[in-house]
Amino acid sequence: MAEEVMVDALPYIDLGYDEAGVRDQALAMVEEEARRYRPTKNYLEHLPFVQSKTFETPIMKAEFERLAHLHLLRERVDLVVATRINNLELMLDYGPATWRLYLDTLQRLLTDGQRKLQSLRKQIQEVNWHRKSIQSRAGEELKSLEGSWVGLISKNFEIELAIAQMEAELAEFRKAEAADQEQPPLDR
Repeated sequence: MAEEVMVDALPYIDLGYDEAGVRDQALAMVEEEARRYRPTKNYLEHLPFVQSKTFETPIMKAEFERLAHLHLLRERVDLVVATRINNLELMLDYGPATWRLYLDTLQRLLTDGQRKLQSLRKQIQEVNWHRKSIQSRAGEELKSLEGSWVGLISKNFEIELAIAQMEAELAEFRKAEAADQEQPPLDR
């Protein structure tokens, strides 16, 4: 520490930090400090152990207990992480086979569903064909019956015309007979 520089700065109050070169000088000082200071994992090991209990207050005791409790929580979190890792390892070991089994089950369900759908469509087709054949036969029978009905109506009309004509002839015949009866018989 041959060249120690004492920095006395109040950056929010002091002026002049915006001048040219001041920022570069500050960055150079930070880099120099970083080169000289090589932190280790336990950089306080060269210092003697401090008995902190002499300075503890009730508030500090409560805080230390809280921190110890956080350590227990951290152990629980570590347990959860270990469980997750165990679950991931189990999934890596058994997951693919389980998924294959699941996919096979889904495939079987799909195949069964498609087969049932085909069967239902076939049954629907058979019902529709049966209905069509019944209705076609009934339609033919209805046409036949309608034709005979028209024929019978025509015959009834012809019979009624014939009856009307005969009644007219009978009426004429009766008139003629009545006229004949009114005339005196001719002597012979």
